[in-house]
Amino acid sequence: MGGADKGLIEYQGRPLIEWALAALAPQVGELVISANRNLEIYAAYGYRVLPDTLPDFPGPLAGVLAALQAVAADWLLVAPCDTPHLPADLAARLLAAAQRANVPLAVAADAARVHHSCFIVRTDQRDNLAGYLARGERAVRHWQAGLPSTTVRFEAACFANFNQPQDLRPG
Repeated sequence: MGGADKGLIEYQGRPLIEWALAALAPQVGELVISANRNLEIYAAYGYRVLPDTLPDFPGPLAGVLAALQAVAADWLLVAPCDTPHLPADLAARLLAAAQRANVPLAVAADAARVHHSCFIVRTDQRDNLAGYLARGERAVRHWQAGLPSTTVRFEAACFANFNQPQDLRPG
């Protein structure tokens, strides 16, 4: 997106962050926003804004770690702001699947692929993630591969992901 803050890029008349907040707020007890710039703009939405606790912006898992360290809940639902059509039952289905399988991680998938950036993880995995990042590792899917997990299938349209300006245009 040319270095723009994805959460503040408009899609159908609203910043992407607003799509994510609208989808996720009804599904969770506490919502936090992971951000490293434009903190005041994000704070204006009324939720706690968590910048990375690690130096040098080591990727999305640093934001996940900051959230794992900050929330009091037993589980953390993670979803990116550039996926505006998240399912209304994302949290419930991921949590139910993780609990049913007795695993600390459930990841969203569709018929074609796993969506590693949409997952629920038990907050007792914070030390595991901190160690992974301390070793210089960064890949979400590789961290997830090291945890017992399950996947939950959703419709592919729920995970349309916007990474380039042309992605924002109506199809």
